Amino acid sequence: MKRKKELVLKNVLDIKFGTTQTYKQIALKTRGKTTPRIVGQILGTNDKLIAVPCHRVIYSNGNIGGYVLGKNFKKSILEWEKKVIT
Repeated sequence: MKRKKELVLKNVLDIKFGTTQTYKQIALKTRGKTTPRIVGQILGTNDKLIAVPCHRVIYSNGNIGGYVLGKNFKKSILEWEKKVIT
């Protein structure tokens, strides 16, 4: 599990400021080592919220998904990042 977590967190670190990727996209980048559901579980244990921007990971259908600080906070951060880069 430790290797999966490292792969997931590395891929999340690569998500550019103001953009998002899906749980599925992150899972695919691990080349079969995990699933979107496992990606979500791993990110749910992320205790480095500033360093590892898991708020940039959303559902494939565009829904925001969960966040340890709440969905409203996640939505606010994503909207703020998009405003900053435009």
